[in-house]
Amino acid sequence: MSAAMTASSAPLLELSGVHTHIAAYHILHGVHLVVPRGEVTMLLGRNGAGKTTTLRTIMGLWRASQGTVKFAGQDITRLATPQIAGLGIAYVPETMGIFGDLTVRENMVLAARSARTAAQIDAERLAWIFQLFPAVEKFWNHPAGKLSGGQKQMLAVARAIVEPRELLIVDEPSKGLAPAIINNMIDAFEQLKASGVTILLVEQNALAALKLADYGYVLEVGRIVASGTGAELLASDDVRKAYLGEG
Repeated sequence: MSAAMTASSAPLLELSGVHTHIAAYHILHGVHLVVPRGEVTMLLGRNGAGKTTTLRTIMGLWRASQGTVKFAGQDITRLATPQIAGLGIAYVPETMGIFGDLTVRENMVLAARSARTAAQIDAERLAWIFQLFPAVEKFWNHPAGKLSGGQKQMLAVARAIVEPRELLIVDEPSKGLAPAIINNMIDAFEQLKASGVTILLVEQNALAALKLADYGYVLEVGRIVASGTGAELLASDDVRKAYLGEG
């Protein structure tokens, strides 16, 4: 268990014995994991291991057929997705979920539920987001669909944090991005963590993500098969061979 976890500090998010079926397919088989407050937790696994299913189950987009999902001590297993989001959880799917026909500004306003215009977005928070993601400010009035892949990913994360969130869940943020953009994204996650945001990350760039992660879980065929600190997983021969292309 992560060093930050103590008997007196309950995890922000906890999955206990979670099974998920999609139609006739049994995808998750009793997943157990905890996400401590203020830390970066990584979920690692090959394509088809169940990583995205885990995230979607947390968000209520798919229903757990067995087991529980708790957030800040509250059982959210049966809550609707808008209710879950309203508790302070932001989800950035692999598809990013931005509106290509709208400008960057309009995308941000839509995500800021307490604002109807850009002027109503908290100015200090927006300045912080611009510092994290300069492209969001640079292309403020441009159609989001015209942005590059890396710029779209930055916008997707910026939308998720335009209002304060306790937990940020991000699925494959570096997929298809150039190394320089990946480094910028990892740096942004480090700054988000430093600001107190808890992060659950699914990331294909395992080397960079494990250096960032406080703790990680390895998922195979819907089951957690290994876990440890980021450093421990980086040092594992099995993990390095399976996910870092070594050996």
